[in-house]
Amino acid sequence: MPPTTPVAQSTLLPRGYTAADTELRRAWLEQKTGVLLDELPPDPPEQLKGIIENHVGYVGLPLAVAGPLVVRGSYAEGTYYVPLCTVEGTLALSMTRGAYLTSLSGGILTRHLKQEVSRSPVFIFPDVDACQPFLAWVEAEMPAIRRAAESTTRHGKLIRVDKYVVHNSVLLDFVYNTADAAGQNMVTLASHAACHYISEHYRGSTFRYLIECNFNGDKNPAARTLLLGRGHQVIASAMVSAKALRRVVRTSAQAFVDGWTQCTRASQLAGVMGLNMHVANGLAAIYLATGQDVACVVENSLGLVNYEVQNGGDLYATLSMPSICVGTVGGGTRLAAQRRNLELLGCTGDGSSKRLAEIVCAAALALELSLGGAIASNEFALAHVKYGR
Repeated sequence: MPPTTPVAQSTLLPRGYTAADTELRRAWLEQKTGVLLDELPPDPPEQLKGIIENHVGYVGLPLAVAGPLVVRGSYAEGTYYVPLCTVEGTLALSMTRGAYLTSLSGGILTRHLKQEVSRSPVFIFPDVDACQPFLAWVEAEMPAIRRAAESTTRHGKLIRVDKYVVHNSVLLDFVYNTADAAGQNMVTLASHAACHYISEHYRGSTFRYLIECNFNGDKNPAARTLLLGRGHQVIASAMVSAKALRRVVRTSAQAFVDGWTQCTRASQLAGVMGLNMHVANGLAAIYLATGQDVACVVENSLGLVNYEVQNGGDLYATLSMPSICVGTVGGGTRLAAQRRNLELLGCTGDGSSKRLAEIVCAAALALELSLGGAIASNEFALAHVKYGR
């Protein structure tokens, strides 16, 4: 093979997290492309360590607010004004309309069911017979494995380890409560420590392990997530009066149910995971505004919507969200603008991630109701012509 040609130092992107490092990269990029990124940074570059590399500037996103959103929940209680970062016309207005619609009938009821985030290492053995002794050892050593995992975090707790045998491999799904953090990095570090303990102390058959085998569905739309949940699991519901439906969305409860029956059939034909119209829309806008990991929208959008006619003409609407991966500490939540938006929602301090998850679910239901009404009344296209172009 020919010798490798060294890369000239001038072609390499300067590294570092200081303001001077950022300026070096901006000058480097301007010299390479002729384009100067001269947006004024709202946060000192030193604050960005751990959430971005090769920082060169900022992209401004328009910030809107939707509401008033009335929520009666396990942790969220009151009237909220929801910050949204989006470039999609009609989104903020549609969520606001859904919030108004539900507020006329007492608001949206939310219930926080659980919070579980997992990391799923896999242990690979030479043959099938080596799996059972390993499973028995893991069960016996669980107190020590738990101590190893929890030694890496002040707030995270290992709830349990679910075990699955597949051929000559054992999949250990480490399930955690991550407190007010979204927890993706937390569960990785904790599971790494647990795997290291296992590797150091198990005296049975030889094995190798991978820290993640993708069983937990991290940033993937997965059937496991629909069944078991990932992150916060929340249900939102609203009883919308027939009068409010006629006044705000110009349709009826029966039209909602009939339309949604057709949509669920078509979704099943298309192989859609989750049954909703556009939960992802609301999630992406709120996540950008509050410093969340936006890639989690992929798994978090697996919401299940249902509509029923009750009380002779009222609409009972529910949205079950098995996966809402949000936090109020760590990651992008420490950026100035994002922190301000969390404060706007009252989502700081102990237990605030549960409150945020309930607000997210309620906002998503409001958005679903507005779109459902627009489709049932055949005003969907007209709304985009008027507000989205």
